Amino acid sequence: MKEIKKKDYKAALEPMQLELVAMARWARDTGQRIVVLFEGRDTAGKGGAIDTIREHMNPRQCRVVALGKPSESEQGAWYFQRYVPHLPSAGEIVLFDRSWYNRAGVERVMGFAKPAQVNAFLEQAPAFEKLLVDDGILLFKYWLACDQARQEERFTERCADPLKRWKLSPIDLEARKRYDQYTKAREDMLRATHTGHAPWTLVDFNDQRRGRLTLIRDLLDRLPDTRVPEAGLTLDALSGKPKKERFTVVAPIKSFDA
Repeated sequence: MKEIKKKDYKAALEPMQLELVAMARWARDTGQRIVVLFEGRDTAGKGGAIDTIREHMNPRQCRVVALGKPSESEQGAWYFQRYVPHLPSAGEIVLFDRSWYNRAGVERVMGFAKPAQVNAFLEQAPAFEKLLVDDGILLFKYWLACDQARQEERFTERCADPLKRWKLSPIDLEARKRYDQYTKAREDMLRATHTGHAPWTLVDFNDQRRGRLTLIRDLLDRLPDTRVPEAGLTLDALSGKPKKERFTVVAPIKSFDA
């Protein structure tokens, strides 16, 4: 399948973003809680997909959670404990840029978790997620897939671009050598945690634009009817001539001159 052109991508995305805004309004008005997990290969496009979804949403309502390495205290706690405070309250949408599934992926492949810890996680994750779903949270789990050749293209681009080099870490450089190990870890994870109450959805992200459209369309189609009437706001005309800014204490700095 050909890569989708930018103008075609934008034309297809615009109505979906209107639906995403309607989804946020519906969640706010009904108190619905929504959690979306984004997992997948390094460079697959998790950050871009998340940015596209939240672009036109109120950041106070739609939060992104991207946790770093656990602290010493967190390492001594129940594994799921540090994720619980980030779950949504009524009307909120939380997008996890990687999630508790770190244990089944990078922690397993890179040796940061012992086999017994990984096995315990695979056994406990479905039960943890059932508690969330039973409590009324709408939980969506996405795995973003890309072939190794495309992954290498993106690693090369990041290495060459000073604006993207921050995305590369020593762990990423080591992990790129373990493509097959990540495949095995993913398949074991899916086998254990692809459940009726919290299924996985895999999306091809070799073409990131097409991947975003596919993921967003799937997310919207799996939601209930989110049509909520917009507030009847009116913008009345000003009563007088528009005023200019006036400063008496501190003046603005000199404007940039190209």
